[in-house]
Amino acid sequence: MVADIKLLEDTLDISFCINWVMSPDCGGIDLFIGTVRNATKGKQVVRLEFEAYHAMAKKELEKIVQQAFAKWPVQRVLVHHRTGVLQVGEVPVIIAVSAAHRDAAFEACRYIIDTLKQTVPIWKKEVFEDGEVWVAAHP
Repeated sequence: MVADIKLLEDTLDISFCINWVMSPDCGGIDLFIGTVRNATKGKQVVRLEFEAYHAMAKKELEKIVQQAFAKWPVQRVLVHHRTGVLQVGEVPVIIAVSAAHRDAAFEACRYIIDTLKQTVPIWKKEVFEDGEVWVAAHP
């Protein structure tokens, strides 16, 4: 059970994330890639801005990952999340999970992204052509 958890200001590297979770004893990798979409509720999105309480966010992410290890037989978990200003099409979050079997990888990956959005102190501001709004942390 190995994890790589990072909050970064730089562009996330999808290939690196996939390669990092690959392992000869794992038959499945589940990957969630969040992207900045161009519209929300009919309004054109110009950009997103992410802010985080880094120390607390990292501790909460570590807790979530440890919970995933306890609930499912997963081998490797990676969570990379961006902070700063992101344009439409950029990637703010990547979660990659590998396990011997696909069900564990699927379930753990879903749990991590859903729990991250509910509990981790990372805040998202949507900027539109005519204003901006801080978005609730949960779906």
